[in-house]
Amino acid sequence: MDSGSPPFVNIPVTSTLAYPLDNSPTPINASSSIRKPLSLWPGLTTPLIFERLLDPANDGLPQSELLTKTPSQSRTSIVYHFSNDYILREQYRDPWNEVRIGKLLEDLDALAGTIAVKHCSNNDSTTKPLVLVTASVDRMILKKPLRVDSDLKIAGAVTWVGRSSIELRMEVTQLSQETDKESDSIALTANFTFVARDSKTGKSAPVNRLAPQTELERKLLEDGESRDRLRKKKREEDRRQFEQGGHAFHGELERLKALLAEGRIFCDMPALADRDSILIRDTHLENSLICQPQQRNIHGRIFGGFLMNRAFELAFSTAYAFAGQMPCFMEVDHVDFLRPVDVGDFLRFKSCVLYTQLENPEQPLINIEVVAHVTKPELRRSEVSNTFYFTFTVHPESLKDGLRIRSVVPATEEEARRVIERMDAEDSYFSSV
Repeated sequence: MDSGSPPFVNIPVTSTLAYPLDNSPTPINASSSIRKPLSLWPGLTTPLIFERLLDPANDGLPQSELLTKTPSQSRTSIVYHFSNDYILREQYRDPWNEVRIGKLLEDLDALAGTIAVKHCSNNDSTTKPLVLVTASVDRMILKKPLRVDSDLKIAGAVTWVGRSSIELRMEVTQLSQETDKESDSIALTANFTFVARDSKTGKSAPVNRLAPQTELERKLLEDGESRDRLRKKKREEDRRQFEQGGHAFHGELERLKALLAEGRIFCDMPALADRDSILIRDTHLENSLICQPQQRNIHGRIFGGFLMNRAFELAFSTAYAFAGQMPCFMEVDHVDFLRPVDVGDFLRFKSCVLYTQLENPEQPLINIEVVAHVTKPELRRSEVSNTFYFTFTVHPESLKDGLRIRSVVPATEEEARRVIERMDAEDSYFSSV
């Protein structure tokens, strides 16, 4: 964020025994012998989700006039005092003393939603609020590991506004042990896109305008406009392709045949198959859950950060079981939230290692696909809510000890098409940056 911008609005993150809606939380002394099970400590996400549940404006009149706001009016940051808050630190610690990335993704989405509400509000408690839905999250790349023994900050602000959609830039920063320079502290950035809907009609609703004040804010606005043009272009191409009855893999028969050749040996002559390869289907993992009220956002739907958290945890487990060593998270690809998930929905997550990239022996890449299905047993129906793509690698020390990452091959045409689609998406992304 621009150093010349007004100060962030800071949200304190502390460990309390109180419910998030309680106005008088009881601080907890980390050295006290009175402890509550860690699973019952309220974390950061819950206060952010419930922050606006007490607003009385649900039955009010819609906002009559759009306002013009600056990015600084929505800019908000949260500091995690891991260095001196033992209870908070324990909530975010993974088994390898790093920050739990899935939980951080959940917090990023919750804070982004709070910032979006702040921008779209007209500060009139009698006005009916808009319904804001996470539409997509751009590719997130982790630039360095996040330690759980050093303070961490996530911050964000609205950077672009369309008619009924807004984009926010979120940053995760943590000062390294080697340097305390702010420019070296950014560990992760992400752009969240929200769309606004009228709470009664469900139709798109206009949002407050944005007036950037600094050179950086103007640059971020231009970047947002470019991404919006690309999104519209892609939607138009997809529509035209659908109307023509074609598909993205037309003319790719030779690529399909090449991918399926080794898989057919596994299926037809398994004794002769390459021992350094494995079928995609043999990397599958799955879990399921019933969506609970505690996971809902301010509009009563299951919020996107919870889905990202659960998808990440399954992807991490899949990479761990595949590599045989603790995987290192690198990035999550662009995520589109295709279908809302409601309280009470039966949600199933299915994962696999879609393909590996072994060209660089010092940093082999493991690409994990996680598909979230909303299942309706009563209706005999199952629909895809989201598809997530995560990339992991392994520590260089593991490779020095002789660890080998196997190739992954498809056994069906449908699997081969998914692999080609992801490879083409990767090539398209890197050719555009």
